[in-house]
Amino acid sequence: MTRLSSATLASLPAAVRRPSYDRSKLQPGIVHLGLGAFTRAHLCEFTDDALEREFGDWGIVGASLQRPDQRDRLKPQDGLYTFLKRAPAGPELRVIGSVLDVLVAPENPQALVAKLAAPETKIVSLTVTEKGYCHDPATGKLKADHPDIVHDLANPDAPRSAVGLIVAGLSARNAAGLGPFTALCCDNLPSNGHILAGLIRDFAALRDDKLAAWIEANGAFPSTMVDRIVPATTEADIAEVAGLLGLDDAAPVIGEPFRQWAVEDVFAAGRPRWDAVGAQMVTEVAPFEFMKLRMLNGAHSSLAYLGYLAGHETVAEASRDPVFARFLQGLWSEIIPTVPAPQGVDLKTYAGDLLARFQNPAIRHRTWQIAMDGSQKLPQRLLGTIRERLKAGAPIDHLALGVAAWMSYVTGTDETGAEIDVRDPLAGEFAIRAKALGRDAVALSTALFGIGAIFGEDLPREERFTQAVAGHLDSLFQKGAKATAAALG
Repeated sequence: MTRLSSATLASLPAAVRRPSYDRSKLQPGIVHLGLGAFTRAHLCEFTDDALEREFGDWGIVGASLQRPDQRDRLKPQDGLYTFLKRAPAGPELRVIGSVLDVLVAPENPQALVAKLAAPETKIVSLTVTEKGYCHDPATGKLKADHPDIVHDLANPDAPRSAVGLIVAGLSARNAAGLGPFTALCCDNLPSNGHILAGLIRDFAALRDDKLAAWIEANGAFPSTMVDRIVPATTEADIAEVAGLLGLDDAAPVIGEPFRQWAVEDVFAAGRPRWDAVGAQMVTEVAPFEFMKLRMLNGAHSSLAYLGYLAGHETVAEASRDPVFARFLQGLWSEIIPTVPAPQGVDLKTYAGDLLARFQNPAIRHRTWQIAMDGSQKLPQRLLGTIRERLKAGAPIDHLALGVAAWMSYVTGTDETGAEIDVRDPLAGEFAIRAKALGRDAVALSTALFGIGAIFGEDLPREERFTQAVAGHLDSLFQKGAKATAAALG
């Protein structure tokens, strides 16, 4: 079958939406680090919409920081790819045209730094996941002893971390007499712009105090809140898209119709008209970010661990199970009192909307995918809420079960005795503890509480928390996820 490309765009079925602007005239203005599925279903679509509304030089150059896979898929397609929206009423197809090129950092880091330093680059956005920031999730501080940071300090012209690359690009612009680009973090980190600014400042100071001062005085690091469910693309998805297009597409992305993007409107050198196509440009993104992090991400992670343990492959399957639907309602009842409502938002209505999104049968968001990198996610998604509930003397039963489900999951064995492919930077450490302590819930939970990067020094001393988690973990081992969740009522 013929491949999707600029040459074959005109042969698409009439029902497939495609770029209405002239891509041959589009010039790059954005470099995106970490061009994964989420960005291509979110930032790239918002940008495509903005280009159709008001054309400008806002094309995107993606950068893969580890592997060439994305470049190898998109290059033969001239950067084009299909976005398949899975609505309950049926699929909707659209070809996105905002991506112009993809660089691979390990192959030629100097070329990527040159692109960051180019005068036409106005925005450097990034989605590199929590672990890509080389920081301590519990404190938000740069880990100066992280291997990538050590490498980048020793090799400033050939960095491999996102932080090192951004600082290298800003340094080159400063040396050339150019102003800075805007560094736009689109990862699920609390106060993500503030955290990124701190990491960039701290890394730059390790290189050059004057550079750090220039970035401090001139840089722009808006915080953002992004939201859209984007499951991993499967071979079946690729085959379905080919059948609907009549063309091969090696890089389709799948997502729900819903999307949200709140962005602090602080840019150093302009931006696309994202505000004209649904993005919320705000003075402070924190209330939206905080609501999403605790209510959506916290529930997503808890449901992923419980659902996976209970044998549910997808979020939709797990959340449509009446036991886990009731668990989610109980979890939100514990979370909502800790969340200040953003202007115009009713939190109970928001929770109901989240449940409807989770239960969308057209979205196959795998519980295993969401369960990845829990050691990096738990501090932001659940543990902050737990700290506030403990301080208030409020119940934490559902929140503690989410933590216990994570502990059971990272042992690497599910309820049937089958092996779990645990993907986490600390997976090796978890495996050592699980092998030594087996299914002794008190001993295992105590050992995991001892990982300070996750739980800090305070939570292991909170007996109400540790006892609740250990009790739930024992129940998970003895009775299973569904029975344990059902017992909460």
